[in-house]
Amino acid sequence: MDNFVFNSPTKFVFGKETENQVGDLLKSYNAKKVLIHYGTGSIKRSGLFDRVVESIAAQSIDYIELGGVVPNPRDTLVYEGIDLCKKEKVDFILAVGGGSVIDSAKAIAAGALYDGDFWDFWDKKQEITEALKVGVILTIPAAGSEGSNSSVITKTDGMLKRGLNCEIYRPTFAIINPELTYTLPAYQTAAGIIDMMSHILERYLTKSKNVILVDRLAEGTLVSIIEAARVVMKEPTNYEARATICWASTIAHNGFLGVGRISDWATHRLEHELSALYDVTHGAGLAVMFPAYMRYTIMEDIQRYRRFAIKVFGIKDNKHKPIKVATAGINALESFFKEIGMPTSFKEIGANGEDIPKLVEKLRINVGERVGNFKSLTMEDAENIYHIACK
Repeated sequence: MDNFVFNSPTKFVFGKETENQVGDLLKSYNAKKVLIHYGTGSIKRSGLFDRVVESIAAQSIDYIELGGVVPNPRDTLVYEGIDLCKKEKVDFILAVGGGSVIDSAKAIAAGALYDGDFWDFWDKKQEITEALKVGVILTIPAAGSEGSNSSVITKTDGMLKRGLNCEIYRPTFAIINPELTYTLPAYQTAAGIIDMMSHILERYLTKSKNVILVDRLAEGTLVSIIEAARVVMKEPTNYEARATICWASTIAHNGFLGVGRISDWATHRLEHELSALYDVTHGAGLAVMFPAYMRYTIMEDIQRYRRFAIKVFGIKDNKHKPIKVATAGINALESFFKEIGMPTSFKEIGANGEDIPKLVEKLRINVGERVGNFKSLTMEDAENIYHIACK
């Protein structure tokens, strides 16, 4: 097990009707004026916005609002939010939504206390030294942004999608009520499930040795997600299954399942180019890219893939034919993606093989000549994986 630092200071408030505690939480962090940041308006149609405002008003805390966050959140709304926070002297940002809303809120939080262009941080020209506090009411379990130090933003000029990790804007608190996820469309639920599974797999595929404890935690979480997903797709209001998925989303990306090892992240970066170019749902893009990546890298560590097949999907072991077992595990993963209604090929997400050179070039701009740690991929490797995803 490698040396590590694990930091998860976010306060998680989990369970039924917990969104009604938001006013008390904001008061405990001395919030005076809050920006409520959200997506395309579903929180108003559902009545969640009114409950949040009522709780905030009960503590005599002022608020303003900014909606309009879309999947693959754009820099244009981040700029709008930064200007609004500076003008209105906001001291706390409340993100009500899923990963896109939370990522956008983090970027606004960083930019609101910076005199330059917030993209300087994502372009690695400057480091974030201060940010407004961020709180979360989660409505879409997927990205794990409610407990992570990461934020992914798309720059509309050139459609560059980039992520940035920074402890300073990790959420102060996160309210997670599984009931708020009951009305999610099946496709969005499934995309979220793929996203959280991918966060675990990016950490599970490692060259670090003697990480059996965290391997078992990761495998158990993956099995739990798969079991709960099969229930939720048939019973959208099953509280226990929704609760499992909600908490799995958080622990999949708050660093807990990545301690003591070097993570990979190549597949996420390959997918970012897909969702930037085609504006596809991130989880759907990952469902296409992960089986392709795994098939390409299977010989990098055949025993790790063999273990994955046995422990996660219950594939019968054959020590004399490890590649057969490993391949069966990858096939089982892809079959599960299809089972819950996710695409697994370029064609199904509207991607075009003729665009692969463009995808590779954008990847090169964003990451350089190599990407990933499980296998250090060249741009030729990346091109090959995209071609596998076309089939």
